[in-house]
Amino acid sequence: MSNQSILRITRELSELQRGSDLSLAVACRDIDVRHVRALIIGPPDTPYEFGFFEFAVKFTREYPTKAPAVTAITTNGGRTRFNPNIYAGGRVCLSILGTWRGERGEEWSSAQGLESILISIQSLMSSNPYENEPGFEEAKSDHDKKNQEAYVAKIRHETLRVSVIERIEDYLGIERGRAPGVTVYNAEEDYQSSAADAPFEPFKDLCKRRFLWYYESYMRSIDDEMQKHKDNDRFEKMPFEGPGNTMEGAFQYSSLKQRMQAILEKLTQESDDWAGEGLVACDKELSIASNLQRQFEQIVEKYKKNDAVTLDLDLVDKNPFVWQLVLFGRPMTNLDGGMFRMTIRVSPKFPDVLPRVKLETPIFHHRVSPSGVLCYDATRKDDLRSHIEAIIEAIEEESPAYDPRTLVNLEAAKLFWGGPEDKKIYNRKLRRSVQDSAELV
Repeated sequence: MSNQSILRITRELSELQRGSDLSLAVACRDIDVRHVRALIIGPPDTPYEFGFFEFAVKFTREYPTKAPAVTAITTNGGRTRFNPNIYAGGRVCLSILGTWRGERGEEWSSAQGLESILISIQSLMSSNPYENEPGFEEAKSDHDKKNQEAYVAKIRHETLRVSVIERIEDYLGIERGRAPGVTVYNAEEDYQSSAADAPFEPFKDLCKRRFLWYYESYMRSIDDEMQKHKDNDRFEKMPFEGPGNTMEGAFQYSSLKQRMQAILEKLTQESDDWAGEGLVACDKELSIASNLQRQFEQIVEKYKKNDAVTLDLDLVDKNPFVWQLVLFGRPMTNLDGGMFRMTIRVSPKFPDVLPRVKLETPIFHHRVSPSGVLCYDATRKDDLRSHIEAIIEAIEEESPAYDPRTLVNLEAAKLFWGGPEDKKIYNRKLRRSVQDSAELV
């Protein structure tokens, strides 16, 4: 591959990794930028909502003159076709990739790049993916509408089961049953074995953290769908589905709910265990322990000199892997008079594994889940000062841009971005939680 091509790919990867789009992530092994892994978070208000869909992208020597090859690897072991244009075998049909005949001007050009490819794939994940099938664009009969509803229903179920639950279960080592004697094609394993001997799982920590963000959304979706679909009701087959390219199965929302709850418990235990693992790292005088201690001391000194923000920062039991932050609400804001205690747990694998933040003081806030999980995104992932700054900004920001990917308290978000009366109710609930906070800290 030419130096120019490698430089182009490296630049595109860097721009995506530094970007603020929470729905896209990319990674590659340091020794080979030609083989890229990409993760697309399913768009809100679609049956793919907050699912984790992974793709393998292979660049040739001709890039950017020639489009890369893209393979879907979230396919339920080659058994599930998540979209009319995303096949069970991994094929992604898009005119921009040259895998589908499009209109003039839709074909690949060197002005396009990896981001435009991922956005094009993401656009397939619509609220009505049935319409992506050629010949069904004008489907308007009652039968067609029933098919569309049935297709959306099973995609929503399999998005939760395959792309979220089974992915995180695998990460956590939670076993699940598989019929004996069944051998299926696994596009992900095939890609891994061809790319390198060691498994490459660059999105493990990202998916775990996002699961904690979106847990309420997942459970709300499950509760809603349980009212519509009984357990063991079979999925309906679509007219365009054929052998090897179907989405077969049955609704099992009761089981999905239990598995979601088990994942949450395991993730909670995982971050709780970091305290003990951290103390071991301290006893062994590992560099990560001294690094965190130093960062803690520097951050404490920084905020002593910062009159705009009032906070207390301490180590729990003198453990540099468990921080306690108490943020005091700024005067003349909705947080005025509030005292919000939160625990920041840091993994011994930091910065490859990012901190998890939980508010111990309840607050009614669109960025704080009912269980206290804070949704924030640090600019510099390897710098804990950047994490502290992002935590404060997420809680204090009064006029945030609407981004459904950051809304982890559904009731609060609905009120915050509702009408004027809704916003008044939001402010009242927030102020009430602020007043209560002083008594709880």
